[in-house]
Amino acid sequence: MTITTTRHHALFFGEVEGVDLARPMTDTLFAEIEAAFHEHAILLFRGQRVTDAQHVAFSEWFGPVFTATKYSWKDEKRRLRDDMADISNLDHDGGLLPTDDPRRDHARGNQLWHTDNTFKHVPSRCSVLAAHTIPATGGNTQFADMRAAYDALSEAKKEEIDGLILEHCITYSRERMGFTGFTDAARAELPPVRQVLVRENPATGRKSLYIAAHAGRVIGWPDKEGRALIDELIAFATQPQFVHEHVWRDGDLIVWDNRCTMHRVTPFNEMQDVRDLRRVTVSDEINSVERAGLVAAE
Repeated sequence: MTITTTRHHALFFGEVEGVDLARPMTDTLFAEIEAAFHEHAILLFRGQRVTDAQHVAFSEWFGPVFTATKYSWKDEKRRLRDDMADISNLDHDGGLLPTDDPRRDHARGNQLWHTDNTFKHVPSRCSVLAAHTIPATGGNTQFADMRAAYDALSEAKKEEIDGLILEHCITYSRERMGFTGFTDAARAELPPVRQVLVRENPATGRKSLYIAAHAGRVIGWPDKEGRALIDELIAFATQPQFVHEHVWRDGDLIVWDNRCTMHRVTPFNEMQDVRDLRRVTVSDEINSVERAGLVAAE
């Protein structure tokens, strides 16, 4: 089988046609999908009415999946299985979250430009997100190509950032949006971790910026200067020429490479409209600093 892929943006984001992800995957078909994934960084599959089990099974072709992060909410009941992240405004019974539920405030952090799981020591290789219910308006996802952004940097800037290491922490990004409701248990589960600022994809050799709203410090730099650099790079990398905005349809499934993209959700009427998306997050093999063989200078 030969898949057909159509670009939705000049730089990245390909739509794959002729694949039914509810059917068993084969080595030959996945090899084609993986090659397209490395080329486009993000792949869209339309009309995929997959069950949660089929969603997870497809994701596992990319690597081992994470158990969903537990943030120690007072309500510990989950709507979805433990290897799926609930990207919705629903409670465990499928009703809209109460207006004062802390999960609403926490989820608003997804409106910041970020990369999934950079706040874990072994970060994510890719995310696989399936749309089950889409709001009438808004709730789109914007994606940024961090490979193209790196390529567009001046040689002087590339030299400046080469070898730098960032500290990432989920509490940092959420506090920027005004959420301070982490329990002590959640903070202990998710301490700050270190990731490289520039990553090289071992499959393609392409370099990319590896930044996110979770990044709050440049190791070895004064905090003020480090945060200014991170903000500068995020602003540069999210210029219109590097960004594609995806308008979701029910049944869309998107897989994106967390090593070379950033994304964020656009606002929607979260108090009235249901937005039910479900994500499986695939783990990388090793921490990015360890992969690069770098040592952080304090």
